[in-house]
Amino acid sequence: MKGRHVVLGTYRERQIAALMTDGRLDDLFTDASGIAAFAPGAILRGRVERPMKGQGGVFVRLPDGAKGFLRDRGGLSEGQAVLVQVSGVAEAGKAIPLTARLLFRGRYAIVTPGVPGINVSRRIRDEARRTVLTAMGASALAGDESFGLILRSAAEAAPDDEIADELGPLVEIAGSITTEQEGSPELLLDAPSPWEQAWIDWADPAPDQIDQDDAALTETGALDQIEALLSPEVPLQGGASAVIEATRALVAVDVNTGADTSLAAGLKANMALARDLPRQLRLRGLGGQIVVDFAPMPKRDRASLDQVLKAAFRGDGAETTLVGWTAMGLYEINRKRDRAPLSRVLGGKH
Repeated sequence: MKGRHVVLGTYRERQIAALMTDGRLDDLFTDASGIAAFAPGAILRGRVERPMKGQGGVFVRLPDGAKGFLRDRGGLSEGQAVLVQVSGVAEAGKAIPLTARLLFRGRYAIVTPGVPGINVSRRIRDEARRTVLTAMGASALAGDESFGLILRSAAEAAPDDEIADELGPLVEIAGSITTEQEGSPELLLDAPSPWEQAWIDWADPAPDQIDQDDAALTETGALDQIEALLSPEVPLQGGASAVIEATRALVAVDVNTGADTSLAAGLKANMALARDLPRQLRLRGLGGQIVVDFAPMPKRDRASLDQVLKAAFRGDGAETTLVGWTAMGLYEINRKRDRAPLSRVLGGKH
């Protein structure tokens, strides 16, 4: 099927949201309950534990005995209550990554407490529309200079009444939660479910079709592609392949040329993997330190491969640093852990 197709269903008793683009699985949200204590996006009140010198941050006591780590936060004292938002997924046994910068995200807007001002997405170029959206944002904030608003690109073509219906409750929720500074550790706002996340993140461009039906997961081919992700094997063009395996320390990627013995086999396989690597990591929920063992190729071709990697990761939503080549000829990448590993969520081995 051509175009953007969103499929909402359940698989292995978990909510699944799949984004298909021209029949290929392009993005995937899954219910990670039971895998992580709190999912990215959850807002909590915690209490600062004893500061540890040299850690670059402080540990925070969270509800239900969970522990988080708030990076680069000075001036906090032991026992102080603090509002935090989960910013990523921790490995088993490690502290949950936190941020003190709260974001209240909606389909058309993001409320930013402590960061005043109204900003309209740069993708909205029509000046008249930008003026209208700015006025709507100012009306929603009602002169509260402690909050800011970001009007997202999806607001460009949305009806004004729909945007207003979202802005009011979003600002109200943000105002209510930011006044909950004092008290015991508590979950104040849970992270959105996979279906809610799809509604928020896949609004622009608008999907051509939306199905909320378990059968559609099979009919669209989404289920087969999800199950294929539970294998480390990644088929590439021309009979080449890659293997993506997550260890406790890092994610290892190995590229193989297969039966192709031509002089350009290594470069072709490496280029194919580079173009698809951001999607593979996103769908598999993998991040942290990533080490790629590319297929053998002349060193003069590394610059071309670097350009393909940069272009591929430029469109990926996760914070990613392309560290570069090591002395042993491996390629290092650091990618934010913003999702739970798919293999853990769906019961596979991780």
